[in-house]
Amino acid sequence: MAELTLPGDVPLSLLWPALWASVLVIATHIPLGAQVLARGIIFIDLAIAQVAGLGAYLVLVIAGEQVPAYWIQIGAISLSLCAAWGLVALERLSGQLQEPIIGVVFILAATAILLLAHGDPHGGQHLSDLLAGQILWVSSELLSYASVGTVVILLGLYTLRARRWAFYSLFAIAITISVQLVGVYLVFATLIIPALACTTLHGRHRWLITYLVALSGYIAGIFFSAWLDLPTGPLIVWALAGAGILARLCLGKQLVRVARSMSVR
Repeated sequence: MAELTLPGDVPLSLLWPALWASVLVIATHIPLGAQVLARGIIFIDLAIAQVAGLGAYLVLVIAGEQVPAYWIQIGAISLSLCAAWGLVALERLSGQLQEPIIGVVFILAATAILLLAHGDPHGGQHLSDLLAGQILWVSSELLSYASVGTVVILLGLYTLRARRWAFYSLFAIAITISVQLVGVYLVFATLIIPALACTTLHGRHRWLITYLVALSGYIAGIFFSAWLDLPTGPLIVWALAGAGILARLCLGKQLVRVARSMSVR
């Protein structure tokens, strides 16, 4: 039986790991993104993502390129949890200064990675993987860890979402897992763009359309990336933005119709 291929003779089987990684990231980031917008901590994901990347890179620097993947995960999660707990503690002390403090954490983590990468012959590739990800080449081992982690995070969000410390801890773990799968850019885009596109909706319709925006953006980005041989992570970001704008325009027209019908009555 002939294998299904995309335009450009790209085998469809090559994309299944990337599609599964997409589902895992979207599953946690849609509810987390809604919380991020509601709490007004828009840039915390960038800061935590950079800190997670710093933790992963520190493990590589200390233990070498051949270190087992689970040690990289442990390093990334440990540092991101420390950052998240620190931000929780500072939130009560700093009040309105929380966003600037988050920005400082982000820039410190980002520049620390640049300092560590200086002189590393593979530093440029590590930076590219951290920012843009390598979703098309995600390993089965990492997908296994991420699948288990996603189930745990979703259960935690369902049972502990009202507790501040629990939310920040689950947020840090989810961001850390996602950075390993898709990179910093896509982590931010997945959290913010679908949630932002559907702010006018409420209830089940909001969740349904938010998930559809995210899924359509990921699927379109992955397929066009494989077809056109373009970087997958950046292309998915643009596809998410396009899907979000389209959803927002459609929702805007729907609201205009509702307003007109109410005015007629």
